[in-house]
Amino acid sequence: MKTTASKIIEIVVSPTGQTDVQTKGFTGGECREASRFVEEALGQKIEEKFTAEFHQVVPEQHVIHQSA
Repeated sequence: MKTTASKIIEIVVSPTGQTDVQTKGFTGGECREASRFVEEALGQKIEEKFTAEFHQVVPEQHVIHQSA
């Protein structure tokens, strides 16, 4: 049985009001797409750091359709 990794968007708010958005379980640029709505709601981005997961290559998915 294959288990799927959880995808998490974590938002940390400091006592000074500074926010930190962290994504976990995403590969490649899908983390940016998933967290875009949160980042837009929070306002201007000050800094961006990429994890090792960001630099992983997302495997291509091929779908083959066969007609009868």
